[in-house]
Amino acid sequence: MSRFFRLSATTALCSLAPLAAFGQIATTTLAQYFTCPGNQVSLVNGQTQCALSDSLERLIIDFEANALINNPISAGEKGDRAALRRLPDASEAARTTSIHRIEALDRRHTALRRSPEFSGLNEAQRLNYEMMGFLLDQRKRLLPFDESRMPFVNDSGFFTEMSYVSRQTRFERPEDYEAYAARLTQLPRSFAQHRANMRRGIEEDFTASDAILPGVIDAVRGLADGTAADHPLYAPFVTMNDSISDKEQMRLKGLGLAAINTSVLPAYSALLEFFETEYAPAARTDVGIGATEEGRNYYRALVRNFTTLDLTPDEVHDMGLREVARIRSEMDAVIETSGFEGGFAEFLDFLRTDPQFYAKTEAELMHYAAWLAKRIDGKMPEFFGKLPRLSYGVMKVPDEMAKNYTTGRYWGGSPEAGRAGFYVVNTYDLPQRPLYNLPALTAHEGVPGHHHQIALAQELEGIPDFRKSLYATAFGEGWGLYSEKLAAEMGLYETPYEKFGQLTYEMWRACRLVVDTGMHWKGWTRDQAEACFLENSALSRSNIRTEVDRYISWPGQALAYKIGEMKILELRKRAEDGLGDDFDIRHFHDAVLENGSVPLSILERQIDRYIARAKREAVKARSAD
Repeated sequence: MSRFFRLSATTALCSLAPLAAFGQIATTTLAQYFTCPGNQVSLVNGQTQCALSDSLERLIIDFEANALINNPISAGEKGDRAALRRLPDASEAARTTSIHRIEALDRRHTALRRSPEFSGLNEAQRLNYEMMGFLLDQRKRLLPFDESRMPFVNDSGFFTEMSYVSRQTRFERPEDYEAYAARLTQLPRSFAQHRANMRRGIEEDFTASDAILPGVIDAVRGLADGTAADHPLYAPFVTMNDSISDKEQMRLKGLGLAAINTSVLPAYSALLEFFETEYAPAARTDVGIGATEEGRNYYRALVRNFTTLDLTPDEVHDMGLREVARIRSEMDAVIETSGFEGGFAEFLDFLRTDPQFYAKTEAELMHYAAWLAKRIDGKMPEFFGKLPRLSYGVMKVPDEMAKNYTTGRYWGGSPEAGRAGFYVVNTYDLPQRPLYNLPALTAHEGVPGHHHQIALAQELEGIPDFRKSLYATAFGEGWGLYSEKLAAEMGLYETPYEKFGQLTYEMWRACRLVVDTGMHWKGWTRDQAEACFLENSALSRSNIRTEVDRYISWPGQALAYKIGEMKILELRKRAEDGLGDDFDIRHFHDAVLENGSVPLSILERQIDRYIARAKREAVKARSAD
C-alpha cells in the first residue's frame, strides 16, 4: 500500500503560479476568486465581479491553485518557501471555505461542458476535463460527512504527519532547518483544531471505534514522552549538512530543541490527555460504521469512491466470497505439490511456526527485501517498454510507527525535489514477518508495483500537475496486486512456500472484500472478521490483528485492491483474446500506465483503444511484408 491516507488522498501537487495573486485579493473574496474564470476578479462599488469568460486552461489553473491553498506541505514540496514553515489549517471555518471553493469549481466545470469551447477540445484535453470531474465528484460525494471529525486511522493521521515530513524533507541550508523548526511550533495550533473537530464528532456520534484506540494512544504516548534531544522529530538536527559551519549548527540545534520543548512535547501531551480522558470513553463501541443511518450512507459513498465503480456493498461482499473459494482451491493445489503431509490447517500452522521461514535479525530481513527488489529490477525490461527515471530505495518502518504499522508500504518520491521513492519494510516482531510473503510484498510496493506506476505518472509530460499526483485507489492498489501475480511470470516465486505466500496475499485481498463489507455493512464482529484470514491464509495472527484494525479505522479503502486487480486481469484477457499472436505484454502494460492513475471505467476505454490501435498496426505491418 502506498502512503496515501485520508489526510492527503485527494490532494494534488500543483503549480504555484496562481498563488501569487492571492495577496492582492481580500480574504473575504477568496470564494469569488474560484467562482470567477481565470481568477479575473475586479472590484466594482466594493463588490467582486468576474471579468472574462471561462476556459479549460483557466479552470485547471484554479483547480490546482485550490489544492495548494490549505496544503502547505505539498506547496512547500513544490517550492513555496513560506509554506515550509506552516501546517494545514484544520479549523471548521477553513473546511467551510474549502467546501465553497469546491462547489464553485464544480459549477464552472459543469458550465464548461455546455460552452462553445468544449466541442473544440482534443482527446487529451477531454481526458484532463474528465479527470478533473472525477476528482470533483469524489470530493462532493464525501462533503456531507465531514471527515474532519475522524482525522486518523489505526496507524497514522495528523499526529504522524510530521514523522513523514521530517524524513522526506531535504535539509541542505540553514533556511531549511529554520523552516522545519517553525513548522514544529505550529503543532499546538494544529492539534487543537483537530481536537475541536473530534469533539464535534463526539457530539454528533461520529467517532472512531474504541477497538483501535489502544494502538493510537500508544503511538501518541511514544511521541509525548522522552527528552527533546531523543525525540524522533529532532532527528534532522542530529546529523546536519557539513557545509553548515559548527557555529551555525549549534544555533540551529538550539532552535530545534526549543521547538521540541516548547511546542512538540506539550502538543503531544495535551493530545494524549484528550485521547485518554475525552475521546476513548466516548468512542463508538461497534467495529463498523453502519450502526447509524449516517454511517450507512457514508459507507455507500466510500464504496463508490474507493472502487471507482457503481457497486453496492452487497455486490462487493458476494464478489469476495467467490474469490475466496477460487483462491482456496489454488492453495490446495500448491500444498499438494509441496509434498506436505497434512490438512490445510496443519499446513498453515507449519508456515506460522517453523523457524526456517523467519529472519533472525532485522538486517537479515532487510537484506532479503533488498535482494528481491534487485532481482525484479533485472526482469523489468522484459515486461515493460517504458521505465521511470526515478529510483527507489529500501528502508525499515521508523521505530515510532512500527508497532501498529502494516507489513510494508511505499513512500512516494519526488523527481522535482530530488527524492527517491522508498519501499518501506516493517521489522517489528520478526517472528510475525514470514520470509515466504516477502517476494509478493516487494513486487507490490516496489516494482513492478507502486514505485513503477507512481514514478511513471510523476514523469508524464504534457499533462496538468494534478494528474501527475492523482491516485485513484482502485487503479493504484489494483495495479499493486496485479504486480504480485505478474511476479510469478517473472520467476520470482522459487518455492511452493513463496507461491503459497503470493496466494496468501491474494486471499488477504479477497477476504478484505468480505470483511470490510461484513463489519461496516452487515454488522460483523471483530472475531468474524479475523476468522476469514485465520482460516484461509497463512498471515500471522499479529498481522491479521493489525490489518483488521486498519479496516475498522479506514472503511472502504481495502475494497480497492481486489476490485482493481480483477478489472486489470479482465482487460488483459480481453487484449490477449483480441490480439492473439499480436499481443505484446510490454505494450499492454505500457498502455495500462500511459495516462497515470485513472478510474477503472476510463482504464477500460483506454485498453479498448489500445486493442484497436494494436490491431491496425499489426495489419499494417503484415501488409508491408
